[in-house]
Amino acid sequence: MLKGSNYPSMFAGLIVGSVMSFASYVYTLFGNTIPSFFAVYFREIGAAIIMMAVFVFAIAWLMKAKPNRRPQKYLVKMFDVYGVETLIDGLRTDFKTHDVAWSFMKEYKKSYPLFNFALVSDLPNSEKMTIFRYL
Repeated sequence: MLKGSNYPSMFAGLIVGSVMSFASYVYTLFGNTIPSFFAVYFREIGAAIIMMAVFVFAIAWLMKAKPNRRPQKYLVKMFDVYGVETLIDGLRTDFKTHDVAWSFMKEYKKSYPLFNFALVSDLPNSEKMTIFRYL
């Protein structure tokens, strides 16, 4: 080496410059190039995951939700003042629709004020008759 030359500082400058250049290249590669390449795919994958979650939720909801099955037959039961179920001759007690049974039950209450009336039906998963209305 020559006395008084700048070779060590030039060598250090070359090393620092090459390290800075390599760092800039790595930063650009991992900071911009690779993420921008995969960003499109990550967006599509995210949308697919969201759609799958919605689909799974909809299937779970449909499996849990039961159809609302209305009874096919409604009965009007009569009770005397002591609460004992009785039968009054000449009164219609079997109905196909709720509204008609309710209407008849209101008329029966006007005609027989000392009796109580219950609108009942037999639901599929029930051991006892279910009371819908009581007058």
